Amino acid sequence: MTDDVPPAPADPATTPTTSVLRRWLSGRSVLALVVSVIALGFAAAPWINPDLFGSRVRAYLISHPEVLEEAVNARQAREDQARVGEINAAVAANPALLRPDPRDPSFGPVDARVTVIEFFDFRCPGCKSVAADYLRIMKSQPDVRFVFKDWPILDRDGPPVSQYAARAALAAHRQGKYLQVYEALMAARALSPQAIDQILIQAGLDMDRVRADIASAETTRHVTDIHITAATFKLTGTPTFLINGKATPSIAPEDVLAAIEMAKR
Repeated sequence: MTDDVPPAPADPATTPTTSVLRRWLSGRSVLALVVSVIALGFAAAPWINPDLFGSRVRAYLISHPEVLEEAVNARQAREDQARVGEINAAVAANPALLRPDPRDPSFGPVDARVTVIEFFDFRCPGCKSVAADYLRIMKSQPDVRFVFKDWPILDRDGPPVSQYAARAALAAHRQGKYLQVYEALMAARALSPQAIDQILIQAGLDMDRVRADIASAETTRHVTDIHITAATFKLTGTPTFLINGKATPSIAPEDVLAAIEMAKR
């Protein structure tokens, strides 16, 4: 295989750990804001007994911890909405990048009124968590076009396992077995080149053809173009779902399905 695709930007939202950390940091920011407001109140009203006021605030927050959680969730929702708006604006400004790419694995009617595009990494925990439900949505929506954008971004400084998985899946696509390999790669708890090869062998692929396709300049161009498209669309993590050029508010399967139904209407 080759590993000459430019490194992708780090994805701050692809693991549960980083997601929790981001929420924790947001929570600390909200708490800091609360403290600032209290301090401002003291400055504006010096006749208030600080000890009494502070103890009451503390007692209230201890008795009602959901208040801070609600504040964190509200802030996160605003951030997510802003992120979706930024993506949608970038997509609208670059409509040519939404045109069908014959190199992409795609399923469903070519003239479908609704097209779903998924940008994903086979090692992404979020991608793995929704993959089975996503395939079920595909089967339940025969009038919708589903496009897969293999976007390997999780290698960073480690071995190029995400890159190898993406190239292997695209090689499987050339032999007509993309979905079978996609499902197996997503179901695997841990991936390595050896584990990926075993999945390809079990799928009955011609491994000589697979190795040639993995290392080919055509595959390099394809994966590079996906990186460029994702950067142009200002995508920040995997999975990202675009439905008729609009990003979904979350990766939850029910939100993806709701967005599909909305696009149909």
